[in-house]
Amino acid sequence: MNIDSERLTASLEALGRIGAYTDEASGIVGVRRLAFSKEDGEGRRHVVAEMKAAGLEVTIDRIGNVFGRRPGREDRVKPVMSGSHIDSVATAGRFDGCLGVLGALEVLKTLNDAKVTTRRPLIVAFFSEEEGARFGTDMLGSAVAVGRIPLERAYGLKDRDGRVVREELERIGFHGSANERLAAPHAYVECHIEQGPMLRAANVDVGIVTGVQAICWHELVITGRSAHAGTTPMNLRADPGVAASRVQLALRDLVRSGTYGDQLRATMGVTQFQPGLVNVVPNRVVASVDIRHPEDAVLERAEAALVSIYERIAAEEKVTLTHRQSARTPDIAFSPKVQDLVAKSAAARKLVAQKIVSGAGHDCQELATLCPAGMVFVPGEYDGISHNPRELSTPRQCADGVNVLLDVLTALAEEGGE
Repeated sequence: MNIDSERLTASLEALGRIGAYTDEASGIVGVRRLAFSKEDGEGRRHVVAEMKAAGLEVTIDRIGNVFGRRPGREDRVKPVMSGSHIDSVATAGRFDGCLGVLGALEVLKTLNDAKVTTRRPLIVAFFSEEEGARFGTDMLGSAVAVGRIPLERAYGLKDRDGRVVREELERIGFHGSANERLAAPHAYVECHIEQGPMLRAANVDVGIVTGVQAICWHELVITGRSAHAGTTPMNLRADPGVAASRVQLALRDLVRSGTYGDQLRATMGVTQFQPGLVNVVPNRVVASVDIRHPEDAVLERAEAALVSIYERIAAEEKVTLTHRQSARTPDIAFSPKVQDLVAKSAAARKLVAQKIVSGAGHDCQELATLCPAGMVFVPGEYDGISHNPRELSTPRQCADGVNVLLDVLTALAEEGGE
């Protein structure tokens, strides 16, 4: 069997029109569908309608995760699940997460067209707030589903405007009634764009994902003293902006030191100055730090070193610096069985495949704590750029990945046992 590539492309385009915006710098149309926003609600309703049109039974849990279920020949055995997310960052393209959801749905449509019923039920899922772009904790919905984050803690998370998760779920009509704790499926497989340059540079058709690297996020609050920009001597200032700049440079030095190998990644993606006036020394800066490494133990050492750096910079700049760990996920190894199935499918379809570690976090890493899990990566154009309107995987690239997903899901769905 093969999926309908044109139908998949049309599905991606239709969802991409919801929350579309035009990037001012490039003029390219991107996607802005932040979790639990009006646009996210519209996107959710669109995908639910697509699920129902494909004959799926749809349920929504108490954190807003959505599941579309297709019955199996032996309907009481554990299901095989596939999916991803449809929420986005503020400057997204059409493919991140959406390919995993709509690709899984396309697999089920293909099975419908072929009148094939698998032994096990099949479930297409999309999980809430995977990006963490609005409420500061990535993989929120799937983390709640597997029990890593308690539901009440998730409900209380606030965005920058002070709006809380539970109220926003209710506002868009996706505060469901199903139990948020997910019963372990037989397996979970996710198709996703790579979001990086490796596969395209190597002219590889699909990536066999071996796991996800460890990730840590810090929220920094740096407090100093406001002063007049023209009358206050430099040596009498307590400038949190300078402290934030020094932290950012320290991140680069930490990576370049070689102490943590060549795979440490460090980024300061947010700096917010208060009061934010051109002629006033700021009194407060809120900033973010993102550090990642494939080995959890190495990331722990880097994080400890970073905390010491915070303390030194705060003392030298005469400011107060507090940090909060807003997200922390360990490195995860994916199921060898799923990796083998991806490799066999790629070989049978005469696709070039390569093993790869994911540099980004995904819902699959949460599901891997419940069941055998794995991912199929699709290469991207323009050096695999992602979280950007230029994000692009071609119809052929998407179809190759989803055809492999079709093979893997059907193989798993025919396996014996409970």
